[in-house]
Amino acid sequence: MARSTAQPGPTGGDAAPDGPDPRRWQALAVCLVAGFMTLLDVSIVNVALPSIREGLNTPESDLQWVLSGYALAFGLFLIPAGRLGDARGRRAVFMAGLALFTLASAACGAAQSSLWLVIARLVQGIAGGLISPQISALIQQMFSGRERGRAFGMFGTVVGISTAVGPLLGGLLIQAAGPEHGWRWVFYVNLPLGVVCLLLAHRLLPDTPSATRVRPRDLDPFGVLLLGAGVLALLLPFVQAQQWPGNTKWLLLVLAAALLTAFVAWESRCTGGRVQPVLDLSLFRLRSYWLGCLLILLYFAGFTSIFFVTTLYLQSGLGYSALLAGLAITPFALGSGVAASIGGRLVGRFGRPLVAAGLAMVALGLAGTALAVHLVPGRGAGWAMAAPLLFAGLGSGLVIAPNQTLTLAEVPVHQAGSAGGTLQTGQRVGSAIGIAAVGAMFFAQVGPDGWADAYDHGLIVSVAFVLAALIVAVADVGAGRRGRRRDERQDTDVSRSTA
Repeated sequence: MARSTAQPGPTGGDAAPDGPDPRRWQALAVCLVAGFMTLLDVSIVNVALPSIREGLNTPESDLQWVLSGYALAFGLFLIPAGRLGDARGRRAVFMAGLALFTLASAACGAAQSSLWLVIARLVQGIAGGLISPQISALIQQMFSGRERGRAFGMFGTVVGISTAVGPLLGGLLIQAAGPEHGWRWVFYVNLPLGVVCLLLAHRLLPDTPSATRVRPRDLDPFGVLLLGAGVLALLLPFVQAQQWPGNTKWLLLVLAAALLTAFVAWESRCTGGRVQPVLDLSLFRLRSYWLGCLLILLYFAGFTSIFFVTTLYLQSGLGYSALLAGLAITPFALGSGVAASIGGRLVGRFGRPLVAAGLAMVALGLAGTALAVHLVPGRGAGWAMAAPLLFAGLGSGLVIAPNQTLTLAEVPVHQAGSAGGTLQTGQRVGSAIGIAAVGAMFFAQVGPDGWADAYDHGLIVSVAFVLAALIVAVADVGAGRRGRRRDERQDTDVSRSTA
């Protein structure tokens, strides 16, 4: 995700001057499988949470850390890992991340306590953050022209498929291995894939011609530490809401504000200096960019948490098997996958109003899901929520890819890598925040007969995040229209003055 430091070759990246690598499509397949693994672990674990809770006697807070810890670690390492790959060689960093991800997956599957599992998931998230930016950079290095567009399209398809099949594949694995130890195979499934990918990566992935020694200040470790500590202080009172009685825990929000303020001050000081900041603040002078980043952070906080509370409600509240719970959630992912390709074609025509329409569809779909749970109580709720979840998924497909296109549209080419990495970091941090906030509300309402009520309250928080994102989108639409009217008036005044 970071901007390459290499001199452009004939293909616009680090390609060798003697033409494209004949093994580039096989190398792409290796990258796509690795990307599939890291993104699959965002969604596949959701259906395993009830089994993990039973198998390890896991408290609610640790269940939230299993998800939000992975997302947070993943997001924090995206930009530094992109820079590290540019400097030290993308194949080397890719292989190191893949080896670490495989070992961390084995540690997750072998976990004997919830603390063990949470730590292993954090390491797994770090490894995912090492792998992901190398994929985009390698595609730019290996392909050019139409081939590059085709390769990025294939990567986008893998992103959508990994989200769609995650809950279903997790359900199948738990169904096959049994509820007691089936959750372990949700992690063990990465082992054969990881080993094969590692061997093929060593053989097929190209070197980075511009690779040199990397300086620690190029990775901005202090900036990463400040950002991580600030987000952690923000998450803690929500995740530990049931475990830490009293109101003292909310003082951590003051600490979070102080740490994040210090982070912004540090990044401002780094800009233009010898240290490369993890967050390029100059990008936020572009209205379309900072509004798009804020929108996607809020949206990911809302939509990622849907899978979390829905699988818990279906499995723990209604007694669904992991497979049935995965099937019940699949309509959202399928709708998102179908609409994503449509949104990509329509965004150039409709712009930000398309994203606003998608957000409105998601909010309506989630409200319909909550209504369906009440109209069809009991085990029939899974069937009743299928249609509104499909509608919400169709809306989601009009949000993520079109927003990325619009957010990066005005970014200068030399800042594209940093801008894309920052945008992805916002997505992962948003996911962590959303799971913490929605999970805190959900678990606070759970009682002997309160699963449906807890689900309602969790969805309310999810919808609130989505509506906040919708407000941002509408504000951007309004600002864009005012800007166009102002430009038209200026053009008219110029025409009159020259007449």
